[in-house]
Amino acid sequence: MRFKKIFSLVPTLLISLACALPTLPSTSATPIVSTVAASGSVLLNDDFSSALSGWDQGANEVGRTGYDGGIFRMVVDAANSMIWSTPVAQFGDVRIEVDTAFIGGPASAFAGIACRVNGNRFYSFVISSDGYFAIGLTDNGKFTWLGQDQMAPSANINTGLSLNHLRADCAGTTLTFYINGFLVGQVNDPTLTSGEVGLLAGTMEQGGADIVFDKFIVIQP
Repeated sequence: MRFKKIFSLVPTLLISLACALPTLPSTSATPIVSTVAASGSVLLNDDFSSALSGWDQGANEVGRTGYDGGIFRMVVDAANSMIWSTPVAQFGDVRIEVDTAFIGGPASAFAGIACRVNGNRFYSFVISSDGYFAIGLTDNGKFTWLGQDQMAPSANINTGLSLNHLRADCAGTTLTFYINGFLVGQVNDPTLTSGEVGLLAGTMEQGGADIVFDKFIVIQP
């Protein structure tokens, strides 16, 4: 049985495990393991039209995730919290793309892509509703921004209740972030080499984030 973990984001940027979301009845698809593929090959493609595509779903007092009428939806009720969901898939180097929109909640709410997920260790590529972005690493309960000491502003982010297209490349030790087709950040980190891909959402000082995702695709870089 698979679990989605929720972490509390505190001002020191340390993350501590708060709880685990209960898993809903299993609808998992066949596990996917990435092998050698030609550059540009599609490794996973999900428009969330079927609730049988294998993403983790669950709900508790902190938040909830699940399929919702052809999209994937994450609601984070608690402040200073992060939730994430993954399908049944393991990869090494990947290019991940997704459309996301904030449909409710505070301006500081954030959403994004996770790559190389290994339990509570993963890379995150996030944007906030008020126009900030970051690349980060969650590693055994500690959260660290990579290449910056806080979220940075970007004019390439559509703020408010708007659609944004995100792309995260995890290739070797190089992590690259594109927002709406524009390169906004690139860092190097050797900590994680493979793992699951996923989506995440979170809050800072105020809870109540409501975020949707669509057109999730994983490509061989």
